[in-house]
Order: sequence, then structure tokens, then C-alpha cells
Amino acid sequence: MTAESVPSSSRSMRSRIALGTSGLGRDTVPATAGEDAAVATARALLLSGYAAVDTSNAYAAGRSEAVLGRALYELAGTETVPVITKVDADPATGALDRDRVLRSLDESLRRLGCDRLPLVHLHDPYSVTFAEAAGRGGAIEALVELRERGVVDAIGIAAGPVPLVTRYADTGAFDAILVHNRFTLVDRSAAELFARAAGQGMRVFNAAPFGGGLLAHGSASAAGYAYRPASPALRQWVGALERLCAQYGIGLPAAALHLSLRNPDIHATIVGVSSPARLAALGALADAQVPDGFWERLAGFPAAPTPIADREEDVR
Repeated sequence: MTAESVPSSSRSMRSRIALGTSGLGRDTVPATAGEDAAVATARALLLSGYAAVDTSNAYAAGRSEAVLGRALYELAGTETVPVITKVDADPATGALDRDRVLRSLDESLRRLGCDRLPLVHLHDPYSVTFAEAAGRGGAIEALVELRERGVVDAIGIAAGPVPLVTRYADTGAFDAILVHNRFTLVDRSAAELFARAAGQGMRVFNAAPFGGGLLAHGSASAAGYAYRPASPALRQWVGALERLCAQYGIGLPAAALHLSLRNPDIHATIVGVSSPARLAALGALADAQVPDGFWERLAGFPAAPTPIADREEDVR
């Protein structure tokens, strides 16, 4: 199916979904059948008509970007989905200063075969303090410099803890924020930040709407939530939510995705896609119709026992 043949309502939903590639190309070796399969997936993502393809310098030890770069080369002259990436700390030393940010982006541009990118995020700045990142010679200075030089059109901050992202966003230096696992059926602690950032004209990305697996695979699975094991209480809560979904003829994954898609403060919801089959499944979820009655019932549903407890005092 071509982009032109997709119904307009489906195109509208897909324009608010970005495709995550943290596992793309993992453990592949150049010039092998494994890489060829990963490149075929990358081509499908780039031609999918979704809002963007989201990658990172660190994803799959650089192989995600390398595979996307090969696919972009093969698709030269063809209209493709925009690619956004992230600068990451040095994998050996943890350095995330100005020099590391510049090197990280240079590595990404070489892998992707690009001269410039529409958006680059500062990714998980946990190895440095905020004062180091915001000070002279720090990561923020480097990103602003790259934007001023026209190497990137916009810069963002991407991390999990809401207080940390808030502190970076409050500098006024950033054009976008990305938060993961904090706006889902289980945990909506990022809602206030999203509303404030959108009101200030920032682009808002909500990553991991399935909580890293639990809301995609369900209460009976072994999947955890936000990189943590799911407690028995959380599994019980998800089971009750599954029963509510069944009353409205929808699946839990569709409810999880559409909770994010229906929030006007969120510009794009990032969903990890590792294969053409997963891409097709995402399309079916995007096209699902969730009755208004479900959202009304959800509003009165008991709060989930979320394992996340972000605290202001934990921001370094």
C-alpha cells in the first residue's frame, strides 16, 4: 500500500508516530545476510510515511545508524521519512562534554551519510552533572553551536526522569523534549511537563508508550515495565485493565498507543520497530478505533502501582 492509498485518518495518526530503532542492526556484521535483512527493515521504515525514524549514536553500538545509512544510500533520490538521532556519552569514558558531543554527532553523520539533520537530542546525560552540561565547554554549549552553524536544525533533551528533563528544558536552549515511560496507561507523570513544553512551542516526543513491553504483551507475559520487573500488584492492575479493554472490543496495546496519540501536547509517539512484521502490526494499532466510552471509564480507573518514583533531589 502506498502512502497515497492510506486513508486520510490513518495518515493523520501515522504523522504522529515516530519509529524507534534501538535494536536495528544489533549484532550484525557488515556485508552479511544479517546486515542485508536489517537494511531491508530500515528501507521499510524510511518509506513508511510515519513522522520520523528515531535513532542514536549508541543504539546497537552504532549499527543502527550504520544500517540506516546504507538504506539511505540505496534510496538516494527517493522521498524518505526524516531521521533524527541523539548524541551520547563516550562508551568507554562516560565523557559528555563539548568535544564528545561534537565527536558523537560527527560519528552519526558519517554513519548516516548526511551533512545535516533536522533534530538531534542530548541523550541520557546521566554521566555528567547538570552544572557540567550547562557550563562552559559543556554539552549544551556544543549543541547550541551546532544549531547556530546549521549542522542541525533543532536540538532536544531526551531522558527518562521528568525532573531531569525539566531542568534541561528550563534553560531555554532546547527546541524539543523526549521522555520515555512517563506517559503511559501505567504512569502519566510527564503530563504536566508535556503541556508546559508544548505551550512554550517545544516539540514533545513521548517514547515507550508500551512501558518497554508490559502494555504490549500483557499481564500474563514476563515483560517488565520501564526496564524493571513488573510487581504482582502491577500485573494484577494490568489484568483488570485488559478486562476493561475487552468490554470495549479493543486490545491493550491499542489502548496504550492511542492514549498517547490522543494527547494534543504530544507531537510524536516513539514506538520501537524491529522488523517489517512489527511495522505492519504498528499500522494496525494506529488504525484501531477506541470508543469514547473507554476513555470515560479509564478516567475513573484506580491509579496504577507504578514502579517509577522520579525525585527532584535525584537530579545531579
